[in-house]
Parts: sequence; C-alpha cells; structure tokens
Amino acid sequence: MYTLILYTTSGCHLCEHAEQLLNQLQSQGWCQWQAVDIADQDALADRYGIRIPVLAGDGRADDLGWPFDIDQIKEWLHQRS
Repeated sequence: MYTLILYTTSGCHLCEHAEQLLNQLQSQGWCQWQAVDIADQDALADRYGIRIPVLAGDGRADDLGWPFDIDQIKEWLHQRS
C-alpha cells in the first residue's frame, strides 16, 4: 500500500475531486493518504500554488499534478515502485 500526500487548499473544487479519487483508491487498498493545506506554509504555497491538487509521497521528488484520473494515479504509482 502506498502512502500519499495530497497538496490542497480550502475552496479548491479540483482538490475535492482529487480527494474523491483518493478515497476510491483507498477503499480498494491501493493507498492511504493525507491532505496538506499549502496555505499553512509559504514554501508549499510557492511550489504548488498554481498546480494544486498535487500528489506526492514516499519522499520522492516526482509528483503528479492535476489533471489526473484513477488510471493515471495507478500508473504513476506503478512507475514509483
């Protein structure tokens, strides 16, 4: 099972859609995830502000920026393993 971070912020409708996708993957046993609000840290806001929602995880440098769907998330996860 993969551990993921979803970079997000409040009022982001695309982020809400990404959360729904991650909840589906989590229920299928693919991943566990947590949301991190980029508004809480200037460095994150600078890095991800115009790209959210963004998926990252396991300390790797690569991330997956929006747009993505479930199949693209699965492919990204396979490439990371």
